[in-house]
Amino acid sequence: MSITISATDPRVQYTASGGQTAFSVPFEFFADADLVVIKTSSGTDTTLTLASSPSSAAQYSVTGAGASGGGNITLGGGATVNDKYTIFRNLSISRSTDFPTSGTFPIETLNTELDKLVAMIQQKGVDIKLSPRASSSSSTAYNLIFPELVANKVLSVNSSGNAIEFSQSITDVQAVAAIASDVSAVAAIASDVAAVENIASDVSTVAADASDIGAVAGKATEIGRLGTSDAVADLAILGTSAIVTDMDLLATSANVTAMGHLGTSANVTAMGLLGTSAVVTDMGLLGNADVIADMALLADADVIADMALLGNSDVIADMAILATSDIVSDLNTLATSDIVSDLNTLATSDIVSDINTLATSDIVSDLNTLATSDIVTDLNILGTSANVTNMATLGASGVVGNIATVAGSISNVNTVSSNISNVNNFAARYRIDSSDPSSSLDAGDLAFNTSSNTLKYYDGSAWQNITADTDVKTKVSSNDSTAGFLNGKLVAGDNVTFTENNNGSNETLTIAATDPTALAIALG
Repeated sequence: MSITISATDPRVQYTASGGQTAFSVPFEFFADADLVVIKTSSGTDTTLTLASSPSSAAQYSVTGAGASGGGNITLGGGATVNDKYTIFRNLSISRSTDFPTSGTFPIETLNTELDKLVAMIQQKGVDIKLSPRASSSSSTAYNLIFPELVANKVLSVNSSGNAIEFSQSITDVQAVAAIASDVSAVAAIASDVAAVENIASDVSTVAADASDIGAVAGKATEIGRLGTSDAVADLAILGTSAIVTDMDLLATSANVTAMGHLGTSANVTAMGLLGTSAVVTDMGLLGNADVIADMALLADADVIADMALLGNSDVIADMAILATSDIVSDLNTLATSDIVSDLNTLATSDIVSDINTLATSDIVSDLNTLATSDIVTDLNILGTSANVTNMATLGASGVVGNIATVAGSISNVNTVSSNISNVNNFAARYRIDSSDPSSSLDAGDLAFNTSSNTLKYYDGSAWQNITADTDVKTKVSSNDSTAGFLNGKLVAGDNVTFTENNNGSNETLTIAATDPTALAIALG
């Protein structure tokens, strides 16, 4: 294998377009397995799999191995837009061949080995470029030794500026990062800091009283409030010996802390509202142990949230309506665990919507009518799933129309009901089908065969066709017991014959005499 190794870094990156499958490899490689393909999606790296016939975007095939100028990779599925693909050569740092000490010198093998050596050097060049390194003109970082790792320490340059070390605590760095805004604020007043530096001795004196200053600084808001003309006037009033004595009593650290909590503008405003005689009286009522215990129960977050929901004007108006003795009695009745469970079941948005629909005066009146024990019993009987399904079937518009039609002929329905046995008997005797019935057969049964359009009767052993016959049976006289066809009723005498013609079609009857005697037939 003889190829030219170009001066190209054996690493390339692409940002994929939606559905892209082909990516160029602009550097040489010796085998398909020399390439590594990494997909980066949402910050997560995934190494793809080499396959001769890739079937998904997680697999790829390679062309161009052993060729100058590089080749291509092809994904088995379209890439996702903006995913990053990194392709690099990853040769094993090893020598796979050895030249013989005598005999023919393998020039091609030598070329391949030299190509691989150059490729390995390029590969390490990429590794170096991906690592932090000093400038070629550096005078302090040359031959720099990396120190041993130390837990929770930050890498920094030592005080001599000639080595790096792990000395600064990461905790300290995090603490400074947490007050970054304060550091920026101090940087903005650098001139003031310089001015303070010029009075360092005075600052030291003040520092000796740091705890007292800290206490005063904690009351900066309160001091601001005290600096108004009204507050100064109030301080003149408070400056009497009696009040100063009272303030001495109040000036313990615990009381100062408590007043610090109370001294916010919101609390001061609230105390102004609470300082009326009526509210003071109310607080006297609320200050007993039982009420305080009750307020402790009410002071958890869930109860406070509930009171916030209840505290709007609409809910307060509703509670005023509910606060009558009758409704309170009803609420006591409803407050059992079973009924509360039922109310939770009913409290879904769908059921509440249904209740609102039912809550009109007309429907409430109807519900009162239906709420008798007899009707409730009937509703329980009708309320099975089978009956509900049947009522849904009967409630279709077409069926309702049929029911209305039947209701207009109810007398006929009653007549049929009174003769239902005859109706059932007729249904058993007369049938319509595409073939002759083969079960429940009785002599005299009738059936219409729709395939042959033939009306048949069952004679006790087989079905017989009923044909259209124009012959009419008749009786000879009124006291004749059996009617019959004419040719059956005529009896030939001596020397007379009857001949039936056209049997089964338009039949005629020939009467002939066998002697020359004249024959006369009287009709009528």
